[in-house]
Amino acid sequence: QVQLVESGGGLVQPGGSLRLSCASSEFTLHDYAVAWFRQAPGKEREGISCINSQVIGGTTCYADSVKGRSTVSRDNAKNTVYLEMNSLTAEDTAVYYCAVGYWYHNCSLYMDGQKSLHSWGKGTLVTVSS
Repeated sequence: QVQLVESGGGLVQPGGSLRLSCASSEFTLHDYAVAWFRQAPGKEREGISCINSQVIGGTTCYADSVKGRSTVSRDNAKNTVYLEMNSLTAEDTAVYYCAVGYWYHNCSLYMDGQKSLHSWGKGTLVTVSS
């Protein structure tokens, strides 16, 4: 049973931008913390962005690696969380995952591994190459 589905990956040219989506038929995403992770070939999984539940304000957090060129947002009507990234480089090539966590923890705790998320998507591949 698929609970989270990422989409929007693909081949992007260096300097380009993309928008990834995280949708759920199971969770009402604005009730949860949602975090974005990525895993590049041969590297450990990295938490890159998150958005808190609307219950605690819907604030956002970004890793230094994407700060200033990424925006995480949600569309409640579509029950979808987005991650927009620009100024992409080859270093952004990775499988990108979204995951949900309980609303009462600040999403940064999920992003840096201090708290465990309870559901993950299968990921979407982003390749940055000319």
